[in-house]
Amino acid sequence: MLYRRQGFRYDAGVTHAEIDVRKPLDARQVAALAFALTFPTITTAIYFILLSGHPLMGAAYAAAKVLQFAFPVVWATAYEGQKVRPERPRCAGLGEGLALGALVLAGTLALYYGYFKTSSVLAGAGAEVVEKMKGFGVNSAAKFLALACFISVFHSLLEEYYWRWFVFGRLSNMVPPGMAVALSSLGFMAHHVLVVGQFLHGYGPYTWFFSSCVAVGGALWAWLYHRTRTLYGPWFSHLLVDAGLMWIGFDLWRGAVGT
Repeated sequence: MLYRRQGFRYDAGVTHAEIDVRKPLDARQVAALAFALTFPTITTAIYFILLSGHPLMGAAYAAAKVLQFAFPVVWATAYEGQKVRPERPRCAGLGEGLALGALVLAGTLALYYGYFKTSSVLAGAGAEVVEKMKGFGVNSAAKFLALACFISVFHSLLEEYYWRWFVFGRLSNMVPPGMAVALSSLGFMAHHVLVVGQFLHGYGPYTWFFSSCVAVGGALWAWLYHRTRTLYGPWFSHLLVDAGLMWIGFDLWRGAVGT
């Protein structure tokens, strides 16, 4: 995503001429980023844990996502005075993104079918998936696959816009790129710790291992975005990874409901 400021075309606060425009810390910008880094984890704890199985779970999830993904646009428009608009499709980084996504997808499915599906690590995970899906009103294969398509295609794009364009983009205006990658990726990982912990019934080594993989993925997508200045590569990579994870969730759900 691109925006203009003072006659220059900017992308996440950096000119395409690669001029260093890192700015002094702004207290309000720091507060906005602190909110953006923690809000998804707080709301995940509410709708995914506290309201698990409750009739309000789906509504709470929807409200949390609307607030989360509206915040960057509102902030960029109201505080920064920017005009936020989608950029035209570009192929920069698309090959790397697809290759990374395909590699992770293949490795994830190989580990699942080769070991984890029949291991004690995922014992009870299928029943947990069924319970969570009930909270979203998912009680059939068709509804599960529809949700999987939404998560894989649209939600992955919104996460890239949120975590890479907004969080990483603004952080990279304040701190060195490596630190911005680390901070944004840890924020991206944080709410996944809660999600994985629910499916694995605790916060043992495997929960932290899988969550660390999320952080590594976030770091690679941030690096790709930083290098190419477009979200298309990270998005398609993220899409493939989420598709694999949703397929595993569907397989666990299918096994638990006996279909």
